[in-house]
Amino acid sequence: MRKVWRRACALAVAPLVMASAAACGGNDSEDAAGKKTLRVIVNITPNLTEKYWSGLFARYEKNHPDVKVKLELTGTISANAKLTQDLAAGDPPDIAQQISLTAENASLFTDLSDQPWTNDTPLVDQYAIDGKRYMVGVGEQIQSLVFYNKAAFTKAGVDATKIRTMDQFTSAMGKLKSAGYKPLQTAGQWVTGAQFSMMADAGVLTEDPQWTVKRNQGKGSFADSGYVPYLKHYKSWIDSGYLEKSALGLTYADGQTAFLNGKSAMYIMGSYFVPAADAAKKSDEIGVFSMPTDGAYPSGQFGNISNPYVVVNKSRHKAEATEFVKWLVTDREAIKSQLAADGNLRGGFSYPMSSLGTEVQKVLDKAPSVIVKSGSSQPISGFSDELNKQIQSLYTGASAKNAAAGLDKWWNSQS
Repeated sequence: MRKVWRRACALAVAPLVMASAAACGGNDSEDAAGKKTLRVIVNITPNLTEKYWSGLFARYEKNHPDVKVKLELTGTISANAKLTQDLAAGDPPDIAQQISLTAENASLFTDLSDQPWTNDTPLVDQYAIDGKRYMVGVGEQIQSLVFYNKAAFTKAGVDATKIRTMDQFTSAMGKLKSAGYKPLQTAGQWVTGAQFSMMADAGVLTEDPQWTVKRNQGKGSFADSGYVPYLKHYKSWIDSGYLEKSALGLTYADGQTAFLNGKSAMYIMGSYFVPAADAAKKSDEIGVFSMPTDGAYPSGQFGNISNPYVVVNKSRHKAEATEFVKWLVTDREAIKSQLAADGNLRGGFSYPMSSLGTEVQKVLDKAPSVIVKSGSSQPISGFSDELNKQIQSLYTGASAKNAAAGLDKWWNSQS
């Protein structure tokens, strides 16, 4: 990605921001020839590339000649961080995708509750803040999934349909290691903590859907909860060499590539992995099963809203921004495009799926629920970063007890 960085903005925005020619203190120069420019912040991923977003936006522009949609690149930082920087610089975008909506920052965004088209968007009320709809999305993702290399399982004599408990999962890792495979693929960056959530939340929050609500109320602790057994399982995998310590040096993309290249036997990841497998033409070689648990099986699927959008309150073109978001989440072709690009799902919408995508859909169909951490069930802001830190500490000698205590100490310090 090309770094575009205006010297006049340096102190306010900092050199890490890789934005497409954003002007400090306003965008009057962006509106030209009677067109209104909508600046949109998105996350760029291996599936949702700059090319993909530009193509999607071009579809809208074709039928709305008075609007120019401008992709704001975030470079090495998240969409959330880019939005924060732009707002601090007095240079607000119009729309942001994939941001963390909380009660504390909701006032930064437009209340869409009076827009009737929001009624049919996925999980809209689960993400409401004090009953108000600020965020709307295209579909939903499920994330408590274990993708596996079929050839590795065959060689190791492991039957994926028989893996239902954490002990059976651990036993399978031992057989896969003996067969010459890295049993479970992980990576550094955000992946370590995210994979733990995909694993542990499925079991803990299926058993007690109100656990996070209670923790927010100061009731209970991580150290005295169902998370501890999962921390112990995870630590045992590191000690047994089923998870390689060197994996912390890998990026998300590196870990995904390692699994796709057959270097590891299993990979815990969300449904958005499917398009990557499809693109690599590996879908038929990969299977999937619901995350094993220490409790009921199958468990609820830890999941979330996919491609969520907010309209920034300080947008110079709020009406046009709202109309564009409406198109993104209600136009049938725009919806299908976004669902297919990131392997997401939505009731009433179908698109051609690979064999692997079809298997993921079957997992969702059998799941008793989709577990969403939002609203009153949303952890304290910053928790995902702290969880990532504590899970990575297991690689450097910390115990499961230490990690649980660390999570409690951090959480209590934020209250």
